[in-house]
Amino acid sequence: MLIADLANSGSMPVLERALSFAAARQRSLVHNIANIDTPDFRMQDVSLKDFRASLREAVEARREGRVAGGGVEATTAKDSGNILYHDRNNRSVEGLMQDLAENALAYRLTTDLIRRETDILRTAISQRV
Repeated sequence: MLIADLANSGSMPVLERALSFAAARQRSLVHNIANIDTPDFRMQDVSLKDFRASLREAVEARREGRVAGGGVEATTAKDSGNILYHDRNNRSVEGLMQDLAENALAYRLTTDLIRRETDILRTAISQRV
């Protein structure tokens, strides 16, 4: 019970959701890059609206003292605003590379914050101040 309380205290549930979102978005972006030349392929992305709802649920669950479940999924982008090429693919290499770089930064920031939280717990457990 003590370990579960420590793992679900502070900002850890929110950071876990942010990390889950960044990982799901990374999978979606890599999938888009892998299929850049596939005819009739429509790019996918992770819904920011769903992520915000998932994050809100994690924050509310934290305030109420319970553990929230769930996650985010990649969905087909409705209208990317990209040019539809002759093979009916709506690719944008520059946009994908920008999204990939931004997502990598978000992932790195989230993992650094989680590492900092676990370092604080490790210090408290080892009784060093």
